[in-house]
Amino acid sequence: MTMRWTTTAALTALLLAATAAQAAELPKTTIKVVGNYSNLLQTKEVEKPFWTEKLAKDSNGQVTADYNNQDILGIKDFSLLRLTQAGVADAGVGDISKMAGDHPVFEGCDLAGITTDIATARKACDVWKPVMAEAMKKKFNARLVALGNNPPIVFWCNKPIAGLDDLKGKKVRVFNTTQSDFVSAVGATTITMAFGEVVPALQRNVVDCALTGTLSGNTAGWPEVATHLYPLPVGWSIYYTAVNEGSYAGWAPEVQAFMDKEFAELENMNWDIGGQATEQGVNCNIGNDPCTLGKKGKMTLVPLSDADKAKREDVVQNVVLVKWGKRCGKECAAKWNDTVGKVVGLTIPLDKL
Repeated sequence: MTMRWTTTAALTALLLAATAAQAAELPKTTIKVVGNYSNLLQTKEVEKPFWTEKLAKDSNGQVTADYNNQDILGIKDFSLLRLTQAGVADAGVGDISKMAGDHPVFEGCDLAGITTDIATARKACDVWKPVMAEAMKKKFNARLVALGNNPPIVFWCNKPIAGLDDLKGKKVRVFNTTQSDFVSAVGATTITMAFGEVVPALQRNVVDCALTGTLSGNTAGWPEVATHLYPLPVGWSIYYTAVNEGSYAGWAPEVQAFMDKEFAELENMNWDIGGQATEQGVNCNIGNDPCTLGKKGKMTLVPLSDADKAKREDVVQNVVLVKWGKRCGKECAAKWNDTVGKVVGLTIPLDKL
């Protein structure tokens, strides 16, 4: 037994030494990064430590990042990928659905209401990732290197509601086209605005309700201006990490291999923190335990009725899928049916496009 443990310890030491030696051989590389919103949980717990700590540690200080957040820099998330394309940043992180105005495929794995649990959401994005990566490379000369998720996107309202029907006539903040399709279909008026503008908009009744993740809103102070949380899931605000293709090509081959491994780890960490946030999101906003990732609020949780769930399914099938299929085209919709559609058990009716 002693021999076995001694041998195992020796092998482990050799592997660690080899890894350290490989890291030391990496050429000095600095990556300029514009990150996601600074107040998001996944930014604080995963993204920022990844760029500012993990890379340096894993590379023995050879690979480092010049990291800043888009809100600190005053950059609108809709324009973030263009900065990466222009080479202003080597890498950028943002909500991928906000690029749907440039190409509808970027909404494909997170169409409003198609998934209601994180495991299915990840499977949907895994099978659609190559399609988005191809579009990102062609449109923005950028390499899609990792995805992640926010907690489920739900309705935050500053006045009492009892269900989906009460959204009729309300002004609702959305942040992508597919959400607008869903919200409009239930009779509400949509208003598109950036995440950082929502708190004052709710305070001043510019909007009556707003969509964001259960914990994303919590860490940004939304429970202070919203009273009712309606947990009908209409998406996950899937976010991307992308690298300028020119920047990537300029890295030494050994740095490329190192970063490919790091990006794979980043993607797993992104989904992991998203899962933790999903479990606690509602609890924190209504003041229940466990709530270790956010701040306890005093919001009223609106129960989901079977009728509302059925209506969500009807809107998804007959409005959301059809409208997106028309935007993306029959060939794109057929590809979706063969990939995401099989994961979520839905089919876009091609004869309606």
